[in-house]
Amino acid sequence: MYRLKNKKKIIISVCCLFVLLCAGIAVASERLSVRSSIANLRNGSGTKYKVLWQVEKYHPFLVINKKKDWYEVKDFEGDTAWIHNSLLGKTDTVISIKSNCNVRSKPDISGDILLRVERGVPFRVLARKGDWIKIEHADGDVGWIFKKLVW
Repeated sequence: MYRLKNKKKIIISVCCLFVLLCAGIAVASERLSVRSSIANLRNGSGTKYKVLWQVEKYHPFLVINKKKDWYEVKDFEGDTAWIHNSLLGKTDTVISIKSNCNVRSKPDISGDILLRVERGVPFRVLARKGDWIKIEHADGDVGWIFKKLVW
């Protein structure tokens, strides 16, 4: 009888731990993007905290923590900061991770190069086709980029 009670306690403890871990993974894996033209990233969860840097529309982040109306986020470089939740949305976005990335007229290397972008330029995702992503910049430029060039 004593062994059975201990096994139940262990099973309940393991289940609780599993639920807590899953909840943490769900928060950490939530990907959001900036929906305002410019957003401040701060070193704490409030406007009284110092602005560390600013980002433009469509900049993607992974949410790693939540505190009331503030999200602690991580960017493609691994940097973390806080941003107010009103500045974020669920728009599917990507950001260039290499310099001189070609944005093409069609999802193929034979497509004309419409523009070249530097590292750290965010885009809204319009479509996906194989290894290519149709993107739109906040200024309206549209084209296709190879998926290994973005995060």
